[in-house]
Amino acid sequence: MSNATYTVSGMTCGHCVGTVKTEVSKIAGVTAVDVDLATGQVTVTGNEPIEEALVRDAVEEAGYELVSA
Repeated sequence: MSNATYTVSGMTCGHCVGTVKTEVSKIAGVTAVDVDLATGQVTVTGNEPIEEALVRDAVEEAGYELVSA
């Protein structure tokens, strides 16, 4: 298993968390997504490392910005 943690900006509520979690969960190979609203951190778990570009695209599709990995 592989974990990667990213910082996402723009999330302000529980709905934001759900939207990001839903979009990132659609990435092939992702087994879990944990979103911390207070810190803006998103931890992505997969069977193998997930490409940052895929996570960035999913976060942007949800309407937010990946600001650091």
